[in-house]
Amino acid sequence: MKSLPFKIILSLAVFCILSTNYTQAQQGHVILNQDNSINKLLDLKKEMNQDNNDYYKIQIYSGDRTGAQNAQKEFHLAFDNWKSRLEYESPNFKIWVGNYRIRLEADRALRQIKQKFSGAFIFKPKK
Repeated sequence: MKSLPFKIILSLAVFCILSTNYTQAQQGHVILNQDNSINKLLDLKKEMNQDNNDYYKIQIYSGDRTGAQNAQKEFHLAFDNWKSRLEYESPNFKIWVGNYRIRLEADRALRQIKQKFSGAFIFKPKK
């Protein structure tokens, strides 16, 4: 007789556990309503981010090697917080400054650089 209540309690406990798992399961459907222009904007952003070399640079000098090295030294004395790079494009050596993603940033830097290097200009390097 004592095993009958135990079997009933055990059966009831197993039933409760199984039914709890079943009732806690959630199923649903999500409907996403969005404007088609959002997809167009996302595609445009992906396209813009694909090319990491699409930066603006500032050229402060173009000429012979000695002049380029002197211009680079002069630049570092005047603007020690910016890095410059010596590039060779036959037949000239060039000094390039910065990697500006936005034209506005390049314009701000150019305004400061032109105080010392009046011939400086903004450009996008060839790919």
